[in-house]
Amino acid sequence: MGAARAGGSAAGARRGRERAEPAVTPGGAPERALPVSALATAAKDALEGAFPPLWVSGEVSNFTRHRNGHWYFTLKDRLASMDCVVWSRDQRALPAAPDDGMQVVAFGQLTMWAARSRVQFAVRGMEAEGEGLWRKALERVKAALEADGLLDPARKRPIPRFPRVVGVVTSVDGAAMHDVVSVIARRNPSIDVVVIPAAVQGEAAPASLVRALEMAARWGGADVLIIGRGGGSREDLWAFNDEGVARAIAASPTPTVSAVGHEIDITIADLVADVRAATPSAAAELVTPMLNDLRRDLQALSASMGASLRRRVEAGRNDSARAAREIRGRAQRVLDRGRERLGGAASRVNALSPLAILQRGYAFPRSVGGAAMSRVAHYAPGARFELVLIDGCVDAEAVCVRPGGLR
Repeated sequence: MGAARAGGSAAGARRGRERAEPAVTPGGAPERALPVSALATAAKDALEGAFPPLWVSGEVSNFTRHRNGHWYFTLKDRLASMDCVVWSRDQRALPAAPDDGMQVVAFGQLTMWAARSRVQFAVRGMEAEGEGLWRKALERVKAALEADGLLDPARKRPIPRFPRVVGVVTSVDGAAMHDVVSVIARRNPSIDVVVIPAAVQGEAAPASLVRALEMAARWGGADVLIIGRGGGSREDLWAFNDEGVARAIAASPTPTVSAVGHEIDITIADLVADVRAATPSAAAELVTPMLNDLRRDLQALSASMGASLRRRVEAGRNDSARAAREIRGRAQRVLDRGRERLGGAASRVNALSPLAILQRGYAFPRSVGGAAMSRVAHYAPGARFELVLIDGCVDAEAVCVRPGGLR
């Protein structure tokens, strides 16, 4: 009994001290009550501290684009659902917005909106089942470019066969630049290569590529432009699927060759450019004719032109000889026809000649002075005259003159 009383007295003493001493824990007593905001902030800190960034899988539903630029949706599975948000600043890391019903895995941080004490999952990265988001982003860009005719094969321009200056839009730190420069130097050292530097991966790459293309357009000194980079992951190459980059390529006044990644990689830049090359090295070979090949072509062309010139000279000689023969033949025919016409005229003139009349048995009277006496009035009785015959003359005298016609 004494021990029990002693224990009871000790417990009572402790309770007395607890009542006498105020509690020091925040919210442990009415006078130390926490504001709601403080509790919400503490809960937010505890929640975020307890869960590191992680991947979560589920189905997207109730997707909404808010006027403030953020995306809101629910991620659910068969047993539970969770509110999710993608802040506008984090959307650049996603190829496209998800669709309702799409199975995704989302990377983010479990957090709480303190103002409403609302737990949500802040998404910073996302991948859809298969290639859903990437395919959706590509199809959206392709549709926009097709609507403006930028994928029409008819707008493709030929690459110049003999460029003097080749512009290269790529990273100065990448293997693509060194591949292009070395291939061009080996194939034709007389060609100048000008590199327009640009970032080729990461969030800043699309804007950097557009600036480089605009710089090349303002410069205008390149005969052909190569844009590209070496191989990499889908995310590494994604800048070349950007709509702004595609439109800058289409707007380039210089013919462009797209050389992005490896042979199996196809990007929007490949579809818009005038020519697609499988790799940067292949692009360099495409735009650079071999100097030795050019020399052989020039020698063959020179030989062909010489042979053609000789054939034309020989043909000209033959044509000249043939033309001379034709001219001589035509001249002879003209001369013969002239002789024939002259002979006919001579015959007609001869037929009208007095000598021809005399040959037919007629005589021609003329005065002693040689004047023709063709009328009765020229005669008088006793007048002397001559009768000209074919073989001589006869002196005659008019005995009688009888005017009047022939009887």
